[in-house]
Amino acid sequence: MPAVEDSQPSKDVVLGHVNLMTDTFISNVALNDLQAIIRSTLATSPPSVTDRFKEAARARLVSSNATAIPDRSTLFDELIEGSTYRQRSPRLEAVLLRTRALYGAGMGLASVAILTAVVVGTAGIRWEADSDFENQLAAVDADIAQAIVSAGQELGAKQIKDDAQSQGTRKALLDALVACQDAVCAWGGNFPFERGLASTENWKLDQAFGG
Repeated sequence: MPAVEDSQPSKDVVLGHVNLMTDTFISNVALNDLQAIIRSTLATSPPSVTDRFKEAARARLVSSNATAIPDRSTLFDELIEGSTYRQRSPRLEAVLLRTRALYGAGMGLASVAILTAVVVGTAGIRWEADSDFENQLAAVDADIAQAIVSAGQELGAKQIKDDAQSQGTRKALLDALVACQDAVCAWGGNFPFERGLASTENWKLDQAFGG
């Protein structure tokens, strides 16, 4: 007797495109609503969905050149023209947002490299105590600590195979932090990266590479 053919329509998913109406929704929904939807979807989906989401995020960040090192001479605004004192800068804030996207997507080493450029840029400038700019530097300090956590997870997952690259990234950050600390001490300011320095000193790369 011939086999009975399945009359049900195929449930195979066609990959490679987004449904037109779904794409229309994505293009027009408010950002905070889209963020809420993504969080809800990831929270109620298997871990593999989060993994795919982060893979797509990393691919997008790489293709959009989000890992580019900023020109540190353009990061800070002069408080007074010709002065070494600086004030809060929207350009620095944009760089920090990009950095957070990187370490949030699991690209910790790339974000550390960007934050290193920020720290290097602070070595020759000054700022007023309790100013908005000092608060912005405090945010950089917190970002350094978070980026190192992300980098540790990245290395632990063996996403980075090059021990020399990670060692060089850590050394560059540590050197920049120490140089900034010396420079700030010389002019009597408050070193803004205490937490970042401690995190960098405690960053054990040998564990990630099985040392």
